[in-house]
Amino acid sequence: MPFGNRTRSERPRRACHGIIACRRVHVRARNPGAVTLKIAVLFGGTSEERDVSIASAAQIVPALRGLGHEVFAVDTATGRLTAPEERKLLAAGVAREPPSESVIAQMRRGAVTLSPSVFDIRDVDVVMLALHGGAGEDGRIQAMLDLAGIAYTGSNHIASAAAMDKELSKRLFRSVGVPTPDWLMAPATTDRIEHTLGWPVVVKPNKQGSTVGLTVVREPARLQAAIEHAGTYDTEIMIEEFIPGRELTVGILEGVALPVGEIFAPGEVFDYQSKYQAGGAREVFPAKISPEESEQLQQHALRAHTVLKLGAYSRIDFRRDDNGVFWCLEANSLPGMTATSLLPQAAKAAGIEFPELLERICRGAQKPPRGA
Repeated sequence: MPFGNRTRSERPRRACHGIIACRRVHVRARNPGAVTLKIAVLFGGTSEERDVSIASAAQIVPALRGLGHEVFAVDTATGRLTAPEERKLLAAGVAREPPSESVIAQMRRGAVTLSPSVFDIRDVDVVMLALHGGAGEDGRIQAMLDLAGIAYTGSNHIASAAAMDKELSKRLFRSVGVPTPDWLMAPATTDRIEHTLGWPVVVKPNKQGSTVGLTVVREPARLQAAIEHAGTYDTEIMIEEFIPGRELTVGILEGVALPVGEIFAPGEVFDYQSKYQAGGAREVFPAKISPEESEQLQQHALRAHTVLKLGAYSRIDFRRDDNGVFWCLEANSLPGMTATSLLPQAAKAAGIEFPELLERICRGAQKPPRGA
């Protein structure tokens, strides 16, 4: 299902062992003042964050078209959408719970996974990644795009994988002096948890986003059930010290830390329902903290972003405890991208409206490595 009008014989080919049509992009010559791009927006997929990705694409696609770009909506689970399919799918909201295990399994059995027989993006200028979780955020799709010689938004495959792996991220945070809560990896005895972390603890999949599979455990008797729940989403389970306090976030754009935001969630954690349901969390940008605290938090975020070697943009999440200490929880290499998501809100607080943010992200897309 090619995007462009050139025949296959007119397109350069190269060897590849991946599952994407691995051919170097032929970039059309453009005048310096030209503004129109061909953009493929990849979204959906088969991760537990599928609904969140669709919500991002539902606002990215029309915003990019409003800027005059030629935009193709592509669900990595089913392929390029027709206009009616696009209208139907992108109108869907985010359900209260992530898609069930059975729904995800069924989609994975029928997923096209960017197969060259049904999907060809050789003629686009840039791929806008509106994927969250799974293969879309852990570096696998980024690696395939690198092999295909296609420019894409976000971070490269190595940085994406590092950011998705919470334990690896935390080790890197500490290497540059960014505080992060203590943790253990399951299995761990309750005695060791009590001695090392104390109660309560946060039990969560090591490689998952949107707090999917996360449980706050207050007593040893509930630990095993929480581990089993997290284990349905990942083979590696993190048991992390619970930090009570204020929830803060910092967006990074083109090497600059954006205004700090604060999240007021109805529960103990900024969970899936709080993030995506009406009447959930309330966000304030800029956060009501002192200039000195804001600067300190922004510096922490920049160091976290840099040590993970993230690309043009990211979002770094923190907790501030009752003693005023900031604790880095995780980095998001492909944060939510609706107009009211945290990164766009931070950009707006810096005077950057949503369409401009998307334009800058697309213009600063990750270039394939030489020799890929």
